[in-house]
Amino acid sequence: MTELQGQTLNEEKPLLSDKDAISAALHQAFSCKEYDIETQYGTVHAKMYGTPKGNRPVILTYHDIGLNHKTCFDPMFNFEDMQEITQHFAFCHVDAPGQEPGAATFPSGYIYPSMDQLAEMLPTVLRYLGLKSILGMGIGAGAYVLAKFALNQPDMVEGLVLVNIDPSAEGWMDWAASKITEWAHALPDAVISHLFGKDEIRENPDLIQRYRKHITQDINQANLHHFVKSYKSRRDLEIERPIPGGGAVKTLKCPALLVVGDSSSSVDAVVECNSKLDPTKTTLLKMSDCGGLPQVVQPGKLTEAFKYFIQGLGYMPSASMTRLARSRTASNASVNSAEGNRSRSHTVEGIGSHYHGEGRLRSHTAEDTRSRSHTGPPVDTTPGSGATPKSMEVSC
Repeated sequence: MTELQGQTLNEEKPLLSDKDAISAALHQAFSCKEYDIETQYGTVHAKMYGTPKGNRPVILTYHDIGLNHKTCFDPMFNFEDMQEITQHFAFCHVDAPGQEPGAATFPSGYIYPSMDQLAEMLPTVLRYLGLKSILGMGIGAGAYVLAKFALNQPDMVEGLVLVNIDPSAEGWMDWAASKITEWAHALPDAVISHLFGKDEIRENPDLIQRYRKHITQDINQANLHHFVKSYKSRRDLEIERPIPGGGAVKTLKCPALLVVGDSSSSVDAVVECNSKLDPTKTTLLKMSDCGGLPQVVQPGKLTEAFKYFIQGLGYMPSASMTRLARSRTASNASVNSAEGNRSRSHTVEGIGSHYHGEGRLRSHTAEDTRSRSHTGPPVDTTPGSGATPKSMEVSC
């Protein structure tokens, strides 16, 4: 990395700083329809942008506790570089019951769906909207719901981006700690502790204050309590890493990109989830200078990773590099011109380097990418080969 000393790879911010202007442009570019969909476990609010294109999946998002689709995903989907993706895919934001903006308080005696039941509501949502398959993006509790949905309905999920996923049920110590937190702090404080790491809470007061305001003013507090209780009562996903030559096990069948910020409180949980998934279909991305909400703090980096993930699935083969990738390429070109033709290893870590390392950007077609894993060269996993497949772990 000494070759890049003095090179600053700061993420560029959206050229349009006015969020309302960006949202207005989105509404002009994509037809937007809102739905309240009745399911076997209650009503789900969904917001659909655009029209599904051919046999392409639709990007479907699911938010974390204390958030809804706006507060969770607007910073990323309003980011300028994300528009290249949304030009190729329709997308649908799903709100957990009672978490959408302006939601009415549930009546007395209402039984909120369990996390398993929230996942079981999604097939009804997809059928109602006429969707055949999805690319899922979930954060925290939403990542758990989408992973459970993919386990239940593998044919309906082509890929998953799971941010801050915890595949395990809350242990006794976690339960006791959460109870103490509930007794000592108000609900918004408990949610803030879930969403953000301790360092982030201490070092980024403006961000914390903004999201504390979102939690208290944009979410129905009684309904939020139900959602938090449901997440805290989740069961273990019971996934298991397949062993070459072994029998069938319960695991995700689709490619998955696991994402966590390097200062997030979810690092251990995400690493544990990675250890339980098929290593030939899973990539773990640890994002530097980032805490609990990568899609908010580092939307450019997450957008770039998402685009490469989509390209690995065989879509958008001719998509251009993002500005972050271009800045890296420019830096590499400068180094190459100064250093001559001297052979060297990759100088930029990150998921982008998996695709454009060694000074070139590899294009992908539906034919060649669907015939191999998106996570790298094939590994000999035949019985007796002695090779143990490893999932890809990258940082950016």
